[in-house]
Amino acid sequence: MQTSGQFDFDPNVLAGFLRARLADVGDPGFSVERISGGQSNPTYFVTVGGRRLVMRKKPPGAVLPSAHAVDREYRVLKALVATDVPVPTAVLYCDDSQVVGTPFYVMDRLEGRVFPDASLPGVSPADRSGMYFAMAETLAKLHDVDPAAVGLSNYGAAGNYFQRQIGRWTKQYHQARWRDLPDLERLIEWLPNHLPPEDDTRLCHGDYRIGNLFFHTAEPRVIGVLDWELSTLGQPLADLAYSALGQITAPEEYGGLRGLDLKSLGIPSRDAYLERYFASRRTPLRQQLFPFHTIFALFRLAVIFEGIAARARSGNAASADAAEVGELSKVFARRAIECVEGRTDSPGL
Repeated sequence: MQTSGQFDFDPNVLAGFLRARLADVGDPGFSVERISGGQSNPTYFVTVGGRRLVMRKKPPGAVLPSAHAVDREYRVLKALVATDVPVPTAVLYCDDSQVVGTPFYVMDRLEGRVFPDASLPGVSPADRSGMYFAMAETLAKLHDVDPAAVGLSNYGAAGNYFQRQIGRWTKQYHQARWRDLPDLERLIEWLPNHLPPEDDTRLCHGDYRIGNLFFHTAEPRVIGVLDWELSTLGQPLADLAYSALGQITAPEEYGGLRGLDLKSLGIPSRDAYLERYFASRRTPLRQQLFPFHTIFALFRLAVIFEGIAARARSGNAASADAAEVGELSKVFARRAIECVEGRTDSPGL
């Protein structure tokens, strides 16, 4: 058995569990490796009997209610496998905490490219353009899926999405609160008073960005959408606005693009990206993208990163750099206030 990294579970127990449930694993080889990075559910490469898998588990210790729901991730992957939305094949889910300490699921490991850096280093300008447009087209495919047709009609509540989401994230902020953040408090007051009209309820990814996409090894084509932890039924324009935050945030702010020469890089402008999404939708939206959608996306991101900072303070973070990364909560709240005050230089706002 080969293992790599520090574990809070016994790899031998996991090996025995998987061998008992997976077919065609006569090869005695087994290895498990913690994937570095990430601030959410701990993730591991697992190879058993020659089969290459990925395991995602709920983190140990106390977590906020409804957070780190690996059962929901597994459910949505199973539901989307029959659609044209590219996702990894979900293999099994286990809620027995005796195996690895917390609930977990495993999925087949994809062979391709992941880019934590939104500028896509090492890629030609033409392929960068193709990748960003493929990102927009894939999001359009997701939002064209009828939740009821894939068994996800009860994957979230329908209607009043923004009102419910503002309430949820406000509650999460107060539950994890350990310091005063005036910008966040101001957003909590502003958002409920500026709710836009809502569109048809659709399946939303919740963390749709370039770093959560798996690309083909040689083509600018998305072969897998990853990290469905925040997925739910909701408003597609919220997902879209979140996916287009790159031109508003800087490279050091969770992999943004602000300040880079997008034209020379081959990366489409924000407006061009949005246009490709709208042109790719088979079920056209009835509403338009408002500044509210971007402000809400930044607000939600600020609360998420404040939760990361809170977990770092309690010693229950999923990443070694969580304390530093958690400080981005103040940055995203400030960016949102800039949008509220009309002081952003981002196009399309």
